[in-house]
Amino acid sequence: MALLPVLCYPDPRLHRIAKPVAAVDARIKKIVADMADTMYEAPGVGLAATQVDIHERIVVIDISDNQDELMVFINPELVWASPETKSWREGCLSVPEYYDEVERPDSIRVKALDINGKQFELEADGLLSVCLQHEMDHLQGKVFVEYLSPLKRNRISLKMKKRIKELVGQR
Repeated sequence: MALLPVLCYPDPRLHRIAKPVAAVDARIKKIVADMADTMYEAPGVGLAATQVDIHERIVVIDISDNQDELMVFINPELVWASPETKSWREGCLSVPEYYDEVERPDSIRVKALDINGKQFELEADGLLSVCLQHEMDHLQGKVFVEYLSPLKRNRISLKMKKRIKELVGQR
């Protein structure tokens, strides 16, 4: 499989809204496999296709300790969210080395297609709920730092731009 380059905030491509997947075919299965390899290599617990400049509704998640329980969500939709919320410290492969508190619904229910194109529903709470909401935000063109104050968001944006400039200068 291949490792895919991960877009870094504030890249404008992170704000593109992903289109639904028309059919789960060999091309989509290859994208899923490449996304999983990219997520594991990073290492991360979730990755949305938007983050690798593929603007289709695909999410991979693995919150297991051994990174051996890959979950695939194609065309995920939020069916229900609890009124109770919880604050979690979130990070993002598109915003490396930055973490902050984000408040989200404590539990959710989503429906999606699996890697074989079969529809399923899943109730999630805890870390899985947070990961799903975080990755589904990416599919809507939203990065977790947009939940933060404008001051924090601006500071992060400037740090990321500086980091990208430094990385380009090292090449």
